[in-house]
Amino acid sequence: MNTSKQTTPGDLHHVLPSADAIESARSKLLKDLPDVGIGAEKTNAHLQADLVPGLNRASESPSYYGFVIGGATPAASFADEIVTKTDQNVHVHLPKETISTDVEDRALTMVCQLLDLAPDNWTHRIFTTGATASNILGLACGREFVVEEAARRRSQRISVAEHGIPQAMKAAGLDRIQVLTTVPHSSLRKAAAVVGLGRQCVVEVGCYSESETHRFDMHALELRLSEPSSASIVVVSCAEVNTGLFATDFAALQQIRQLCTKYGAWLHVDAAFGLLARVLPQTEEYHLLNEGVAGLELADSITGDAHKLLNVPYDCGIFLSKHLEVGLGVFHNPNAAYLNTASTETTTSADRTIPSPLNMGLENSRRFRALPVYATLTAYGREGYREMLERQIRLSRGIANFISESEHYDLLPEAHRKTTTDVRFRQIYIVVLFRARGDELNKVLVQRINATRKLYISGTQWNGKPAARFAVANWQVNVERDLKLIKEVLLEVSH
Repeated sequence: MNTSKQTTPGDLHHVLPSADAIESARSKLLKDLPDVGIGAEKTNAHLQADLVPGLNRASESPSYYGFVIGGATPAASFADEIVTKTDQNVHVHLPKETISTDVEDRALTMVCQLLDLAPDNWTHRIFTTGATASNILGLACGREFVVEEAARRRSQRISVAEHGIPQAMKAAGLDRIQVLTTVPHSSLRKAAAVVGLGRQCVVEVGCYSESETHRFDMHALELRLSEPSSASIVVVSCAEVNTGLFATDFAALQQIRQLCTKYGAWLHVDAAFGLLARVLPQTEEYHLLNEGVAGLELADSITGDAHKLLNVPYDCGIFLSKHLEVGLGVFHNPNAAYLNTASTETTTSADRTIPSPLNMGLENSRRFRALPVYATLTAYGREGYREMLERQIRLSRGIANFISESEHYDLLPEAHRKTTTDVRFRQIYIVVLFRARGDELNKVLVQRINATRKLYISGTQWNGKPAARFAVANWQVNVERDLKLIKEVLLEVSH
């Protein structure tokens, strides 16, 4: 099923409002709380006429290529209106009062099926606010598991969640917990800080080769895992944020799994936008991407982001883990009798008991995020999402091809330019990293492109120099139309 929206260039919004529109909207914000409100009708008109013109079109426009922002499919948008209207708090399983927890469980089952991950294996599954929250869950569960495992090997029983980090680590004979990874997303260090491990616990064990820093140096990894008095959480970057490159293939992930099992480590995969590559057909065209997401079933936990390539409204992340008992141990909501009565219900969805979400995640109060996911998966199915992602990849590879042949720009990383054409473009997923050849243009490249208001890209750094980045994620991608516009803008700003 083709999910693309058939539009012409004249129908497309400018991605950014003009500077005048932003200033005008800002000036019309009320300066103070009114003593007497102006009423709902006038407020609605104020919002629509005065404030909306100052908002960007990141989700609405297919020409937004900044942060990995998908958008909202028509089915997901319709469902989100129902979410607001019914205003469910999906925190306690109340099977005789609402089906909201059944919908969440079924939507997560469908997510697992879409990704070819056996639902019965992923017993701890929940929607979160996004990949950052999901990474926090992953590190919190990993922290609990590795300390308990170290204690068990000393014939001790201890829990971080019950006894705190200092007492638990002392009983387990540990001096430190480390997070071992390659080119981590910034949210990983944030998650490490939140769960009490500290940002400095994140250790990069990537290859020394400049073009392979996203890959694991297996020797360095095992040296770190084998350090005495240390426990480890290994985090795989499944599509690195700057380049979209994958940290592992099947053989590498198998080796990492074996090392984690040997040393009692937790294996977490940060697949915020790499996860959906699991839907791609097993063809030569996608062979390197297929390999990049092969073996994810070997992980202990996985982070995903539904408001990226699933194209549902903000906010919606995905967390999957094989260890429900660990999750319940960490997130169980104690000493609140009014919340616990329904938690013992044994009603099932698809022959599976549904735990109350407040006992599996960070939030007690939770938006009904599951309904847009359920709706969009129902509307478009596996084939619809496969077709959507293939369009996004074709556009990304078209952009990369144009840049590689241009006299004004260089495709990054440099390794892309040193490989054969076929291999080079089979590495491209949905991110295209590049820079201008002239240093002066390169310093202002992102600003010039975004100032056209026809496209929006994000600025970044590569090897200490400014770089620019396309991230193609919107469900409305039309390869021919969008590539034509991108070429026009890149040529325009190059002079």
